[in-house]
Amino acid sequence: MTSIQRKIPYTPEAPIRQGIYSQAVVVDRTMYISGQLGMDVVSGQLVTGGVQAQTKQALINMGEILKAAGCGFENVVKTTVLLADMNDFNNVNDVYKQFFSRNFPARAAYQVAALPRGGLVEIEAVAVLGLITDSS
Repeated sequence: MTSIQRKIPYTPEAPIRQGIYSQAVVVDRTMYISGQLGMDVVSGQLVTGGVQAQTKQALINMGEILKAAGCGFENVVKTTVLLADMNDFNNVNDVYKQFFSRNFPARAAYQVAALPRGGLVEIEAVAVLGLITDSS
């Protein structure tokens, strides 16, 4: 049986992990990105301005992790959006579509009882490394 390579990309441009997990794990050509909160990298605190501001910051943080692995949002094939309040779904979508504008990734969205640090939204993703071509 051949071995499969695992890498742990890291960037200081996204929040430093606060627990026993990695920002992302790459296995072969698939990257699993840990849930990103709307945390400011410099202060280590959630950004102010509500769910839209936190969504934007979470996706900016995700973008930095993607960049550290040599790819971008076009490589994301699946996301999971965790919301403190499902009534924020449309507000999150308004920001989400600024980062994903075509060939949208598959997605699930859930309301949860609570998010770390009192966050309003957390987004995790799965991406595929390398050039992706679309077929119909």
